[in-house]
Amino acid sequence: MGLKILLSFIFILFVVVLLVFYWFIPFGTIEFNVAPNNYNFSLNASGTENMQFYKNMRYPDSEISYKIYDCPLQKENDMLEAFEIISSNTILEFYSFDSDTENKESFLGENLSEQEISTEEISVTCDSEVKIEDKMFIAGEGGPTEVIGGEIFNIILHGKILLIKESACERPNVAIHELLHALGFNHSSNPNNIMYPFSKCRQTIGEDIPILINQLYSVPSYSDLAFENVSAVMHGRYLDANVSIRNDGLRDSEKAKLEIYADDSFVKEIDLDIIKMGYKKIIKLSNVWIKKTNFQELEFFINSSFNELEKKNNKIVLKIKE
Repeated sequence: MGLKILLSFIFILFVVVLLVFYWFIPFGTIEFNVAPNNYNFSLNASGTENMQFYKNMRYPDSEISYKIYDCPLQKENDMLEAFEIISSNTILEFYSFDSDTENKESFLGENLSEQEISTEEISVTCDSEVKIEDKMFIAGEGGPTEVIGGEIFNIILHGKILLIKESACERPNVAIHELLHALGFNHSSNPNNIMYPFSKCRQTIGEDIPILINQLYSVPSYSDLAFENVSAVMHGRYLDANVSIRNDGLRDSEKAKLEIYADDSFVKEIDLDIIKMGYKKIIKLSNVWIKKTNFQELEFFINSSFNELEKKNNKIVLKIKE
């Protein structure tokens, strides 16, 4: 009897050891792969050409004003946190139009444009009504509402944000999504990106959005006067000319002068008034007498004493057709 008990005990112990060995000591080969956590704007990270509604969209300055209109406390806090998150990840700064504009105006003085003084650049409103589109709940709407197209930048003068649904996530993903729309960013095709059309709490801003923002706003907020078109005809010793000058910069220009030379000989000087960003000035000259004869080139030069994005485009030279 005692032997049977001993053998039973040994058998049970053997079975327990086999079970422990089976569960805790794996057999075979286990392979691991990198988890597909692609949070870039596009799934293939192919570039920035499709990230924005139009190429190189930005506000005139890296300091952008906003105003929040009659939003519930939770949505207002979500929006303020969204401004803070984008600021902490980029070189952008957001300031309340109501509280800080007067201080900024006194600090920048004449360099502050009429647009910056008259109204906020981003308007935030809220709506409590449920909106459904294609059987999907609409959490918010946002985007640029006034844009000036230019050779270098598409300049956003004003953007709007409408918050409808409060974010159920730890971060205010809805407010961040709509703010990035107001900054010119389009929807993403990557489900892991915060700009994907359907919101999920796990979505992130990624790395390429802040990189592009910093690239765009690293360019200083200067004006940029450039010749758009110049033509000239001589009638004897009299010059007729048509000159088109455009401001492709990020700020209204200051006063400048247009100077005309025949080879190195001075011909005429014309005062240029302020040219607003995105606008152009057309100058028509008739019967301008040129003292020098037998010259080979006409030079048109914009003489500006203020900072510009590019000074090399301030001169254009016309040569006699052969």
